[in-house]
Amino acid sequence: MRYGFIIDNRKCIGCHACTVACKTENHVPLTVNRTWVKYVEKGTFPNTRRVFQVTRCNHCENPPCVTICPVTAMYQRKDGIVDFSSDRCIGCKACMQACPYDSIYIDPDEGTAAKCHYCAHRTEVGLEPSCVVVCPEHAIIAGDLDACDGEIAQLLAREPVRVRKPEQGTRPKLYYIDGDESAIVPTAARHESIYMWAERNQSVHGGGAIYPPDSPLLQKNALTAYDVSHARPWGWQVPAYCWTKSIGSGALAIPAIAMLLGRLAADRWRDLVLSSIALLFTALTTLLLVWDLEHKARFLRVVFTPQSKSWLARGAFILIAYSGLGGLFWLASVFGLGSITVILLWPTVIVGFFAAMYTAFLFGQCEGRDLWQTPLLPVHLVVQALLCGAAVLVLLPSAFGGSPQVWAVAREALGFTLVFHLLIVAAEFMMPHSTDNSAYAARLITHGPFKTWFWAGAVVAGGILPLLLLWLVPADFYSGKIAGVLALAGLLIFEWCFVMAGQSVPNS
Repeated sequence: MRYGFIIDNRKCIGCHACTVACKTENHVPLTVNRTWVKYVEKGTFPNTRRVFQVTRCNHCENPPCVTICPVTAMYQRKDGIVDFSSDRCIGCKACMQACPYDSIYIDPDEGTAAKCHYCAHRTEVGLEPSCVVVCPEHAIIAGDLDACDGEIAQLLAREPVRVRKPEQGTRPKLYYIDGDESAIVPTAARHESIYMWAERNQSVHGGGAIYPPDSPLLQKNALTAYDVSHARPWGWQVPAYCWTKSIGSGALAIPAIAMLLGRLAADRWRDLVLSSIALLFTALTTLLLVWDLEHKARFLRVVFTPQSKSWLARGAFILIAYSGLGGLFWLASVFGLGSITVILLWPTVIVGFFAAMYTAFLFGQCEGRDLWQTPLLPVHLVVQALLCGAAVLVLLPSAFGGSPQVWAVAREALGFTLVFHLLIVAAEFMMPHSTDNSAYAARLITHGPFKTWFWAGAVVAGGILPLLLLWLVPADFYSGKIAGVLALAGLLIFEWCFVMAGQSVPNS
């Protein structure tokens, strides 16, 4: 048994009865929707037409929201319905990033994720979803796709249909008869400041999707006349978390590599200070992760009832392992156990690299954010950790383990990692992109509302200027310190652009 929907656009009249029925049946609050109807007008007067698209959860065969959920609050039933449990949800909003269709929202009353669940309470007793019952044109057909004698299976076999974003590999079970490209593709029609009956709601958290008027993906003479706004799920805490995690996971790496190459000797006081920085910034990383949850009191469920496929859950255990090793290394440094610190140093550094890198796999599970799924991201995150480790080392005062030899190593490491960072950034944003979604997000960064922060802050002030200070200015005390501060600030700006632009692409 596999439940699914067919929307027959030959019959839909855009009456919104399905939206109202869904809200009434499931007590959906204002400002959010499980089902909504998108209007697109296209053509040139007098040769114009209006197309409708009933939009909702696609109940995918391969639902990415289920895979990414760290506590199994999103789950797939045996009948194919993708359902959710408000009681389990911690409000991490990862499922919203994983959904390529904008189908999931945070309930403003409960603070938990919610979406269309195929009116499972009705389906279980043999009734059809409320949107099907109320549709005056029988434009919404629901049923078992495996039942050969059923209406939905026969329509699917007889009529040409299409789905939204098949390239994501989610195998959606929401099919459209006579689906129009201008409505199916979220970036095809332009959005103006007002809709047919309302203004665009740009007051939602983060401002929602961004529609640049000069986007090369826009179709000529296609205008979205009515739609609903969707929030950017993750706020400033997530780019800040990426930044603090890079500092925490890379704090010990540069001295470890320099000692391996014979450039630095062991130093108990330096090890104590750097391990303290690692523990402090890893703790700040955890704090920021919890801060961004809608249900902060439930955060321990990620540890005690984890969903093993989720990289959010796996990342929690990696951070715990890194904190444990870092804590043991710190204790060994406090008590002057040099042989123990030698044994613990490289295991701590290697687990730190995993702590830096796991976010790439978490972002890879965010099927709705193609910009984050670059294959360069795991390497880039390790380079960012090394960059932060070098910047921390160059800023280390002499009273806390800094010395001319340490600063010389740190300057070299900072220069190399800045070059690698800028090269990866150039590859990520200047090279052709595999999907329209990622190209759209990259354009928002390089030519859209994030361009000033990106070019002036992340590239020039945070990349090129510190390199010039390191290479052209004599190696004095202040040039290295200024370069380290600029590099850290530039990386924070880059993380903000990368996270915010990635979730500013319209998915519906």
